[in-house]
Amino acid sequence: MNAVSANPYRTIVVGAGGHAKVVVDIFRTSQTYEVIGCIGREQDGQILNVPVLGDDALLPLLLEQGVRHAFIAIGNNATRLRLARHVQSLGFELINAISPLAYIAPSATLGYGIAVMPGGIIQPDARIGSLTIINTAATVDHDCIIGEACHLAPGTTLSGGVTVGDGSFLGTGTVVIDGIRIGAGCMIGAGAAVIRNIPDQTLAVGVPATVKRLLNQERT
Repeated sequence: MNAVSANPYRTIVVGAGGHAKVVVDIFRTSQTYEVIGCIGREQDGQILNVPVLGDDALLPLLLEQGVRHAFIAIGNNATRLRLARHVQSLGFELINAISPLAYIAPSATLGYGIAVMPGGIIQPDARIGSLTIINTAATVDHDCIIGEACHLAPGTTLSGGVTVGDGSFLGTGTVVIDGIRIGAGCMIGAGAAVIRNIPDQTLAVGVPATVKRLLNQERT
């Protein structure tokens, strides 16, 4: 692999699947960071003409060559969190990938390693935890609190004052009425309408959303 110059705006994307493709496109259209490559299992592939350099064994070498920033482009919440901790332990700074086609209110608060896809909306005084994905056309209304390493899938709609616990996944088209609390480690099925609080570590599906079973997930 050729040497990489110490450009402070260069970054590496950890991931080489569909989620990484959207993230690469965001960085390209926003012109915030230059993606020098993706980290994935297969070497010599490409993501939107960005090379897949190889696996994460290359990360220390990239750091030595002056790449200081990274983004974890992995859809699975637990895997994204685990990889983020590893990448941070090496010395990388995790950055946000914010589409120029998203809206984020000035009073909203964002952590690090967050993806906000095109059409995403984050309204005033909402708080978004680190490593969370606000996917395509997902909306987070005023005063919502979203925990660490959550994933709001495309078309998710949260009304005002909703709380989502760490590590929860809300499937495509989920709708949540105002003031609801969804616990940590939950999975909400696609198209669900959440009108009652959802306890931690549970699967809930349907209209209205009904708890089906415990998930017993562990955040490691």
